[in-house]
Amino acid sequence: MAVRYFSLVIGFIYTLMGLLGFFPGFVEPGHAPEIMAQVATGTTAGFGYLFGLFPISTVNNIFNLIIGLIGIVGFLGTEPAARIIADSFAVLFGLLTLLGLIPFANTTFGLMPIFGNDVWLHLTTSVLAAYFGFGLDNGRLRNQPNQALQVQDPYERTKFL
Repeated sequence: MAVRYFSLVIGFIYTLMGLLGFFPGFVEPGHAPEIMAQVATGTTAGFGYLFGLFPISTVNNIFNLIIGLIGIVGFLGTEPAARIIADSFAVLFGLLTLLGLIPFANTTFGLMPIFGNDVWLHLTTSVLAAYFGFGLDNGRLRNQPNQALQVQDPYERTKFL
Protein backbone atom coordinates (compact mmCIF):
# COMPACT_ATOMS: atom_id res chain seq x y z
CA MET A 1 0.00 0.00 0.00
CA ALA A 2 2.91 2.36 0.70
CA VAL A 3 4.10 2.15 -2.89
CA ARG A 4 0.68 3.31 -4.10
CA TYR A 5 0.76 6.34 -1.79
CA PHE A 6 4.31 7.10 -2.95
CA SER A 7 3.03 7.01 -6.52
CA LEU A 8 0.23 9.41 -5.59
CA VAL A 9 2.54 11.87 -3.82
CA ILE A 10 5.09 11.88 -6.67
CA GLY A 11 2.25 12.21 -9.16
CA PHE A 12 0.79 15.16 -7.29
CA ILE A 13 4.16 16.92 -6.92
CA TYR A 14 5.15 16.55 -10.58
CA THR A 15 1.68 17.44 -11.85
CA LEU A 16 1.73 20.57 -9.70
CA MET A 17 5.21 21.49 -10.95
CA GLY A 18 4.12 20.93 -14.54
CA LEU A 19 1.03 23.10 -14.15
CA LEU A 20 2.71 25.90 -12.19
CA GLY A 21 5.46 26.09 -14.80
CA PHE A 22 2.93 27.47 -17.27
CA PHE A 23 1.97 30.39 -15.00
CA PRO A 24 4.37 33.35 -15.22
CA GLY A 25 3.77 34.34 -11.60
CA PHE A 26 5.62 31.24 -10.40
CA VAL A 27 8.46 31.43 -12.94
CA GLU A 28 11.43 33.74 -12.59
CA PRO A 29 12.75 34.69 -16.05
CA GLY A 30 16.20 33.50 -17.01
CA HIS A 31 18.42 33.00 -20.02
CA ALA A 32 18.32 29.61 -21.67
CA PRO A 33 21.60 27.83 -22.31
CA GLU A 34 22.87 28.49 -25.82
CA ILE A 35 22.79 24.83 -26.81
CA MET A 36 19.00 24.77 -26.39
CA ALA A 37 18.61 27.50 -29.01
CA GLN A 38 21.01 25.72 -31.37
CA VAL A 39 19.36 22.31 -31.23
CA ALA A 40 15.75 23.02 -32.06
CA THR A 41 13.58 26.04 -32.57
CA GLY A 42 11.07 26.51 -29.79
CA THR A 43 12.85 24.53 -27.09
CA THR A 44 13.71 27.74 -25.26
CA ALA A 45 10.05 28.75 -25.10
CA GLY A 46 8.92 29.30 -21.55
CA PHE A 47 12.42 29.01 -20.12
CA GLY A 48 12.78 30.23 -16.57
CA TYR A 49 13.20 29.08 -13.00
CA LEU A 50 10.17 27.67 -11.18
CA PHE A 51 10.06 29.34 -7.75
CA GLY A 52 13.46 30.76 -8.71
CA LEU A 53 14.97 27.29 -8.09
CA PHE A 54 14.22 24.73 -10.79
CA PRO A 55 15.13 25.41 -14.43
CA ILE A 56 12.11 24.70 -16.61
CA SER A 57 10.89 25.11 -20.16
CA THR A 58 7.68 24.25 -21.97
CA VAL A 59 9.05 20.81 -22.87
CA ASN A 60 10.02 20.26 -19.23
CA ASN A 61 6.55 21.29 -18.06
CA ILE A 62 4.93 18.79 -20.42
CA PHE A 63 7.36 16.09 -19.23
CA ASN A 64 6.50 16.87 -15.59
CA LEU A 65 2.78 16.67 -16.37
CA ILE A 66 3.19 13.28 -18.04
CA ILE A 67 5.25 11.94 -15.12
CA GLY A 68 2.69 13.30 -12.67
CA LEU A 69 -0.24 11.72 -14.47
CA ILE A 70 1.58 8.39 -14.65
CA GLY A 71 2.14 8.59 -10.89
CA ILE A 72 -1.54 9.27 -10.24
CA VAL A 73 -2.55 6.39 -12.51
CA GLY A 74 -0.16 4.18 -10.51
CA PHE A 75 -2.08 5.06 -7.36
CA LEU A 76 -5.41 4.26 -8.99
CA GLY A 77 -4.18 0.88 -10.25
CA THR A 78 -2.98 -2.17 -8.39
CA GLU A 79 0.03 -2.43 -6.12
CA PRO A 80 2.13 -4.36 -8.68
CA ALA A 81 1.40 -1.63 -11.23
CA ALA A 82 2.47 1.06 -8.76
CA ARG A 83 5.61 -0.96 -8.02
CA ILE A 84 6.49 -1.13 -11.72
CA ILE A 85 5.96 2.61 -12.01
CA ALA A 86 8.17 3.25 -8.96
CA ASP A 87 10.86 0.97 -10.40
CA SER A 88 10.68 2.79 -13.73
CA PHE A 89 10.86 6.18 -12.01
CA ALA A 90 13.95 5.04 -10.07
CA VAL A 91 15.75 4.16 -13.28
CA LEU A 92 14.50 7.16 -15.29
CA PHE A 93 15.28 9.77 -12.66
CA GLY A 94 18.60 8.09 -11.89
CA LEU A 95 19.55 8.53 -15.55
CA LEU A 96 18.33 12.13 -15.53
CA THR A 97 20.46 12.76 -12.43
CA LEU A 98 23.54 11.44 -14.20
CA LEU A 99 22.77 13.44 -17.36
CA GLY A 100 22.32 16.57 -15.26
CA LEU A 101 25.85 16.16 -13.91
CA ILE A 102 27.46 15.95 -17.37
CA PRO A 103 28.08 19.46 -18.77
CA PHE A 104 27.22 18.76 -22.43
CA ALA A 105 24.15 16.67 -21.54
CA ASN A 106 22.62 18.80 -18.79
CA THR A 107 20.02 20.20 -21.14
CA THR A 108 18.97 16.71 -22.29
CA PHE A 109 20.93 17.39 -25.46
CA GLY A 110 19.16 20.71 -25.96
CA LEU A 111 15.55 19.66 -25.34
CA MET A 112 14.89 20.53 -21.68
CA PRO A 113 17.01 21.78 -18.80
CA ILE A 114 18.03 19.28 -16.12
CA PHE A 115 20.82 21.17 -14.38
CA GLY A 116 21.09 23.05 -11.09
CA ASN A 117 18.50 22.14 -8.49
CA ASP A 118 16.82 19.73 -10.91
CA VAL A 119 19.72 17.35 -10.23
CA TRP A 120 18.81 17.27 -6.51
CA LEU A 121 15.11 16.87 -7.30
CA HIS A 122 15.78 13.98 -9.67
CA LEU A 123 18.22 12.34 -7.25
CA THR A 124 15.70 12.53 -4.40
CA THR A 125 12.93 11.17 -6.62
CA SER A 126 15.18 8.34 -7.82
CA VAL A 127 16.27 7.31 -4.32
CA LEU A 128 12.72 7.38 -2.96
CA ALA A 129 11.38 5.50 -5.99
CA ALA A 130 14.10 2.86 -5.59
CA TYR A 131 13.22 2.49 -1.90
CA PHE A 132 9.50 2.08 -2.52
CA GLY A 133 9.81 0.13 -5.77
CA PHE A 134 12.80 -2.14 -5.28
CA GLY A 135 13.27 -1.96 -1.51
CA LEU A 136 9.79 -2.48 -0.10
CA ASP A 137 8.74 -5.80 -1.54
CA ASN A 138 6.57 -6.76 1.46
CA GLY A 139 8.46 -10.02 1.79
CA ARG A 140 7.61 -11.13 -1.72
CA LEU A 141 11.11 -12.37 -2.39
CA ARG A 142 11.95 -13.48 1.14
CA ASN A 143 8.85 -15.63 1.71
CA GLN A 144 8.92 -17.55 -1.55
CA PRO A 145 11.06 -20.66 -1.40
CA ASN A 146 13.67 -20.91 -4.07
CA GLN A 147 12.73 -23.90 -6.20
CA ALA A 148 16.25 -24.32 -7.55
CA LEU A 149 17.66 -24.89 -4.06
CA GLN A 150 15.13 -27.55 -3.04
CA VAL A 151 16.86 -30.61 -4.41
CA GLN A 152 15.98 -33.97 -2.83
CA ASP A 153 19.36 -35.55 -3.42
CA PRO A 154 22.29 -33.10 -3.41
CA TYR A 155 24.25 -35.41 -5.74
CA GLU A 156 21.42 -35.78 -8.22
CA ARG A 157 22.02 -34.17 -11.60
CA THR A 158 19.53 -32.88 -14.09
CA LYS A 159 18.58 -35.50 -16.64
CA PHE A 160 18.51 -34.08 -20.13
CA LEU A 161 16.88 -36.98 -21.97
